[in-house]
Amino acid sequence: MADRVLVIGSGGREHALAWKLAQSPHVKHVFVAPGNAGTADNGKISNSAVLVSNHTIVTQFCKDHNIGLVLVGQEALLAAGIVDDLKAAGVRCFGPSAKAAQLASNTSFAKAFLDRHGIPTARWKAFTNPQEACSTDFPARVVRARGPAARKEVTIAASKEEACRAVQEIMQDGMFGEMVVIEELLQGEELSCLCFTDGVTVASMPPAQAHKRLLDGDQGPNTGGMGAYCPVPQV
Repeated sequence: MADRVLVIGSGGREHALAWKLAQSPHVKHVFVAPGNAGTADNGKISNSAVLVSNHTIVTQFCKDHNIGLVLVGQEALLAAGIVDDLKAAGVRCFGPSAKAAQLASNTSFAKAFLDRHGIPTARWKAFTNPQEACSTDFPARVVRARGPAARKEVTIAASKEEACRAVQEIMQDGMFGEMVVIEELLQGEELSCLCFTDGVTVASMPPAQAHKRLLDGDQGPNTGGMGAYCPVPQV
């Protein structure tokens, strides 16, 4: 393990990564960029103001500070190819390439991938025309933006009218892109089964369950996550 590690992102995910990395005797210091209040001046952990959207600046920061390993948690940066650029510059980096990151950052790409490989998924259609999107005949609907914001911009619509309002916000207001994916709503428990892989070997982590809705009782709008717990009794 490298003496100095850079974790890129500002959420709870990056806080947890930095916290665990700092416990290793092989790690001298963990920089988090841009970080958050929990990663600011916390023992072996400190925040960095390096401009993470500029991959050239991040590369230079790594060389100036003898960073031996970079971990990227921020999805938009993964989709923008920061791992590809850092690796090309000789910086060791843990995270998917831009091509692989499409599975998380591009909803229509991911759904087509699932269909192509026979992996079960809810029925879906992608639309670039708001009127066509509003005519979808699924009995219950999940409306998703296509791009990197898709994980957070999800509307579980109880009616056709509610689905149309969500389509309008995403497409006509241009807040989250020019395409929406509308899925059939599947009822039941939702679990996250995450794995580490080097492209050959897959190491599974225990299943976890995240709380996405803003309010108690699975009510309110969807969020990027209101918290999670693991292990789960359902599995």
